[in-house]
Amino acid sequence: MAGHSKWANIRFRKGAQDAKRSKIFTKLIREITVSARLSDDLDSNPRLRAAVAKAKSNSMPKDSIERAIKKGSGADGGDDFTNIRYEGYGPEGVAILVDCLTDNKNRTVAEVRHAFTKFNGNLGADGCVSYLFKQVGIISFDATDDEEQILELCIEHGANDIENHDDGTFDVICEPSCFDEIVAKIDEMGFKPTNSEVLMRPDNTITLDESSSETMLKLLDFLEDLDDVQNVFSNADIPDEFIN
Repeated sequence: MAGHSKWANIRFRKGAQDAKRSKIFTKLIREITVSARLSDDLDSNPRLRAAVAKAKSNSMPKDSIERAIKKGSGADGGDDFTNIRYEGYGPEGVAILVDCLTDNKNRTVAEVRHAFTKFNGNLGADGCVSYLFKQVGIISFDATDDEEQILELCIEHGANDIENHDDGTFDVICEPSCFDEIVAKIDEMGFKPTNSEVLMRPDNTITLDESSSETMLKLLDFLEDLDDVQNVFSNADIPDEFIN
């Protein structure tokens, strides 16, 4: 069993506390719509399955999800969005990955570069920090009496690590190849995760002091508020007392 996961605390801080639900939904709808252009069949489209799972874990209404899928699978095509990843460095040289979905690369790179510069960071070349991260599936749960049953189910279907937190919540960690099956089984059994998605997880973290933590949190918030940014990942370890 792993100890308290600082990276998860930082990564999901906004998911737990951010009141800007309409902005979150807008990004989720964009991802569902683009994913549905490949195919509207959840069984054959893993990207769409992941997008829908994330939307459900963020309490998006079922009809909103269905409308986004229909829009993406429609004949009109809509805007032409492209996935692009930017890499860079934040305070104290922490590594940052910024995943975007954009219809204008020039606009997006300018906005992302501005964010890095504004908060004492800098945009780097492709591949400069991505080697420090590993792609994993993570499924998060609140404290529950069903923990033992959930863990048994997840391990049976390929989960390879469990991380327990001081507040009783826990994360199930798995390889991306097992993620869909585990999420499907959890849903089938009626359990409700607070979050489920495939993420880029750092192999190691860098602990920041109070000043650097404050700057880093501002940078993360600024990046996440950009319309084109879908996900931000970092290897910053920000002490709990600075995350409020």
